[in-house]
Amino acid sequence: MAAKERQDRYAAARMEESAQKGEAARALVAPAATQAEALPAVLAVRVTGGPGAYEFQVTVRSPDTGCDRYADWWEVVSEDGRLLYRHVLAHSHVDEQPFTRSGGPVPIGADTVVWVRAHLNTGGYGRALRGSPARGFAAVVPPAGFGAGVETEGPKPSGCDF
Repeated sequence: MAAKERQDRYAAARMEESAQKGEAARALVAPAATQAEALPAVLAVRVTGGPGAYEFQVTVRSPDTGCDRYADWWEVVSEDGRLLYRHVLAHSHVDEQPFTRSGGPVPIGADTVVWVRAHLNTGGYGRALRGSPARGFAAVVPPAGFGAGVETEGPKPSGCDF
């Protein structure tokens, strides 16, 4: 059995165990990338709170080099590509990789399936996680053009601190 398959099975088993225990928070860590990525990747999502007001703790790996190239936000997008929540990042994370930031409230139900993805200031989204607060999240590559219109919506960064 390949290492990635073992890792995926382990993550699924841990999630099932958490569901059986009735834990309020659900998390699933995406498998490690096999090569360097040119775009930010969401590695993990942890959700706390309750329906209509969930808080998301999102772990991102990004090829930050400074204000010239950095992950400038992470966002929660509905299945039909609507922006539900965006957390703006005020600075690059050159020396902090991966990094985790929290945001919310995200106004969704426990079984509402959403996409969580991060954006590079020079343009583009990388690997995302898709799932729900009740069932957890799994790594996915969004289809080409998914949620493309939300990139121009606010809130947006007003600059980069460092």
